[in-house]
Amino acid sequence: MATIETGKTTSAIAPPEPDLTPAELLRRATAMRPLLRERQNSVEANGCVSEDTNARFIAAGFYRILQPRCFGGYEFDLPTFLRVMIEVSRGCSDSGWVLALTAGHAFLMSSFDEKAQREAFGDGGEFRGPSVAMPGGIATPAEGGFRVRGAWDYSSGCELATHFIGSCLVEGMKDAAPGYGVFVLFDRSQYQIVDNWQVIGMQGTSSRRVIVDEIFVPAHRALAIMDERAQYIYPRPGSLIHANPFYRGRVTSMLVSELTAVVVGIGRGALDFYEEILRDKKTNFPPFRARAEEIEYERHFGEAQSLVDTAEAALLNMAADYMEYTRRDAEDGIPFSDEDDRRFLQIEQQCVRLCWEAVDLMLRTSGTSAASKTAPLGRYFRNLAVIRTHVTMQRDHTAANTARLHFGLAPLSRL
Repeated sequence: MATIETGKTTSAIAPPEPDLTPAELLRRATAMRPLLRERQNSVEANGCVSEDTNARFIAAGFYRILQPRCFGGYEFDLPTFLRVMIEVSRGCSDSGWVLALTAGHAFLMSSFDEKAQREAFGDGGEFRGPSVAMPGGIATPAEGGFRVRGAWDYSSGCELATHFIGSCLVEGMKDAAPGYGVFVLFDRSQYQIVDNWQVIGMQGTSSRRVIVDEIFVPAHRALAIMDERAQYIYPRPGSLIHANPFYRGRVTSMLVSELTAVVVGIGRGALDFYEEILRDKKTNFPPFRARAEEIEYERHFGEAQSLVDTAEAALLNMAADYMEYTRRDAEDGIPFSDEDDRRFLQIEQQCVRLCWEAVDLMLRTSGTSAASKTAPLGRYFRNLAVIRTHVTMQRDHTAANTARLHFGLAPLSRL
């Protein structure tokens, strides 16, 4: 295997398709949409994405979109990743969630020590690494690393993963700020899965509990996002082996973009089904025309479409800005700040709000049949309702913390 020099991306692992383009990736995602729609019921009923669907994602190259090219990835930009995730989620939001929240974490993996990156991406670049950012483990310092134990709920995609990245509080460091922690990389063989995912939506995401009995983890497999004073570490040392400044970008808004792309895909998928309903379903009262011919429903469709269009445009514009902020930080010395990160997070939260308003409008005006247990529109509604409970989607504290940073005050929480 070739040696990677600091700041160089000399290829150590060749990607499976060296000439693959973003346009071809997007074409593959769009072509897969009908099959994903057909499998929505079975994904929800089985509680997980099928091995066949996952194999198709692997073959299409979806897991490698953001993966560093030196480790077998394609190293495309964030807008490309989000466009593909939107298309997949448009076909099946459960499948899109599992894909986005594992494929996107190649970005997080790129911040670890180079040795950990080599171990995770392996000889062939095969990496699927779900992560839970809320501390579920305890890491006790030991010679050469940590003794780690813990349990992490909501580990989406853990059954199809090659690895798991869990957040841990560090125990026994008297001079560290309360809540000081690290992300720890685990191999698939090092954790067990408990099926405790019983919720009203996102039932097909296998968002189950991951349990790690006490094991030793070497220091290079532990990544501190914050220092012992609770200040963000920026840039993260492991990211500096990559010439691409994207890998040095802020963590929160990048990881939440995965979630937001799924939500925009839900909005697009709901619009697809709503259009079918309006074309095929008659009005409840004479003259019993197709609803698509009634001004009331035309207004509903136009409003819902504009909400989803706006959310998608805002997300993709944010992603382009994210790439520019990382570039100017690295090349022009203009810092990509904590406030910038929170402002991007607020944009993502607003995208989710817009899509929620759209899906709520479409469900309300589709008739009670859309609320049946297997109706696609009802599934999108339930799934989005659950996504809105995510800790990163609580707009009130993010708005307050963004304002505090703007006025030179310390934020009250990490989001």
